[in-house]
Amino acid sequence: MPSNSNNQPTPLAAPPQPLSTILAQTVKTGIIKSNLLPMLAGLTLALYTYQIDLVGKLPVIVLALIGSILVIGAAGTFNNLYDRDIDSVMARTKNRPTVTGAIKPVTALWLGIVMAVLGLTALAFTTPLAAVLGFAGLFIYVVPYTMWSKRRTIYNTEIGSISGAMPPLIGWAAIYPDITHPAILGLFVITVLWQMPHFYAIAIRKHDDYKAANVPMLPVVKGVKRTYIQTNVYLVVLIAVSFLFGTLSIGIMLVALLLSVAWLVLSVYGYKKMESEKWAKSMFIFSLIHMTLLFLTIIIYSLMGIFFGPFISQ
Repeated sequence: MPSNSNNQPTPLAAPPQPLSTILAQTVKTGIIKSNLLPMLAGLTLALYTYQIDLVGKLPVIVLALIGSILVIGAAGTFNNLYDRDIDSVMARTKNRPTVTGAIKPVTALWLGIVMAVLGLTALAFTTPLAAVLGFAGLFIYVVPYTMWSKRRTIYNTEIGSISGAMPPLIGWAAIYPDITHPAILGLFVITVLWQMPHFYAIAIRKHDDYKAANVPMLPVVKGVKRTYIQTNVYLVVLIAVSFLFGTLSIGIMLVALLLSVAWLVLSVYGYKKMESEKWAKSMFIFSLIHMTLLFLTIIIYSLMGIFFGPFISQ
């Protein structure tokens, strides 16, 4: 793709898109949606753990949702803005509005700033800790991850995972400003660990894209075998961390444990029986199943405890 004198990609010609589509791709609505589930898991878990009235907290819940959506959207916008050069090289990202010129860089910059300010303000109206965690997640994603580690080290996924695990902490902190309970710490650590096998699988499937863009993803630099070994290390730790839920619920602990054990079995068996591309695809699909089932289990368990717990205890 041709570049201008400032080494920024020259916008590609692209068919006109509706403004809603341009904005959705710029703020990465897919990532926003996927992060709201863990945020709600942390939020409902706090409500249940401390037996806080859900109806009385509805304004706080609404603010937590709005704040999280805006902060995550701001992070996605800043990421798209900064990564225009490498996005223009990769097939899966070359049509993003920030690459094609459908949205001007200065417009994207202001969009990100406004979303960040409004989002952090909304979180601050829940608890100051929620706003601090929101800012930490935004900062880590934009600076240590996007602007530094993504282009320089194979440990970029590990660094970015800290930001990706902030939503459950934000949800919990919005309800109860203390994140030292073993249950939320376990949820945070599990969310951190989950991201490595998930994104390693993506990196294997998009190997050529990352190689063309010179992004040092682990499979690109060290190969599939090293990625397989490192994936299994994280999965073993993921299994161990599942026991942290035992302080709150044996049921949630067993769900987390069984899902993580199944993931490890799939990894070992699949690597031996499948080609690397097929193995990576199966690992990616199971990663989505793992997190969806775990978070939904936590949300349903917490809501049942909130609504029916008082009747059961009588």
